[in-house]
Amino acid sequence: MVVIVMGVSGAGKTTVGRTLAAELGWRFVDADDLHPRSNVMKMAAGAALTDEDRAPWLRKLRDEVAQALSRGEDVVMAFSGLKQAYRTLLEALDPAHVKWVFLHAPHEVLARRISQRQGHFMPATLLESQLATMEVPERALSVDVTPPPADIVKRIRDGLGV
Repeated sequence: MVVIVMGVSGAGKTTVGRTLAAELGWRFVDADDLHPRSNVMKMAAGAALTDEDRAPWLRKLRDEVAQALSRGEDVVMAFSGLKQAYRTLLEALDPAHVKWVFLHAPHEVLARRISQRQGHFMPATLLESQLATMEVPERALSVDVTPPPADIVKRIRDGLGV
């Protein structure tokens, strides 16, 4: 199974995803690590990515999910998944084995978390563009991320039955 933990910047995808993967004994993949350098540089400069910018990255993510499914490997992936088209690209590989978890929080919580991060390429100024782009998923476990990470992971495990 591939569980994709999604949401805008500051939602805790990496923290929650790593914790969930560790508890389950699954491999963790952070989609941010697979961005081409040009995307990272663009975002670090405060510019939002276009669908054209995202296309090679999305193909790389699709390959990562396809390989995990073909090996029968269980994976937790942190991925923004802002648009349904991006999610469909990954989900279409095997809808029965690709599960989505949508992490969300009030704007002020997200903004505060982003402003407190250090060493991340995503500036706080891009939160608004991500929120504007986000198409809330219809087929995902929706989880409020204002509680502590351990509570969030428990909610995910209970909701997905893993």
